[in-house]
Amino acid sequence: MDEKNSATIEDYLAILLVMQRDGAPVVGARLAELLGVTPPTVTNTLKRMARDGLVTLREGQGLFLTEKGLERAQSVTRRHMLTEWMLMRMLQVPWSQTHSEAHQMEHTVSERVAEQMWTRLGNPQTCPHGNPLPGYEQAANHWLPLMDAAAGARVIIRRIHEMGEDRPDLLQYLEENGLTPGVEVEILEVLPFNETLTLRVNERTLALGFSAARFIFVERCDPGFALGH
Repeated sequence: MDEKNSATIEDYLAILLVMQRDGAPVVGARLAELLGVTPPTVTNTLKRMARDGLVTLREGQGLFLTEKGLERAQSVTRRHMLTEWMLMRMLQVPWSQTHSEAHQMEHTVSERVAEQMWTRLGNPQTCPHGNPLPGYEQAANHWLPLMDAAAGARVIIRRIHEMGEDRPDLLQYLEENGLTPGVEVEILEVLPFNETLTLRVNERTLALGFSAARFIFVERCDPGFALGH
């Protein structure tokens, strides 16, 4: 790339990429919450990004990444995800800590090193939390929200959404209870009135609140998979 963005701008780009991919409206207050800054700071930063050709405002549609902004957002996201794999596989950093640790390192990884990491790691299409690397979004297309599963369904956990990765307490709870990608679980009970799911995982029964479950995506592992509420 012809120039390098600051770590702050790269943080904005990564979040905007996820929001644009998911079709979520870009709202300054929401960005401020996710980034831990004030709304005026978000406004000023977005103005700089527009000036630099990274974002554009489409009338009646909202804020979007430009082609240049999209390329750079994909770059930092890819570097982040590959760093997560490196930390977990080569340094045995716990799964629940790879996201926060990678966030400290992603801005210093070059494109050349990222390409070498990708090859060395076996060309992964998702990060350790199951989120697709840029260009491999189709890998997650057939995974469904855990919230859509009805009681009696058996599913395999495949993905913890990027917004869930920013909650270290949630990642630690999931890791401690074996609710990580690749694990098969059975939904025993869905209780909308108190917003909990009861799951069986590895012969254990545990409750998971809707506020946590909404970040989890699964793959049906039996033909009788039922959709819930």
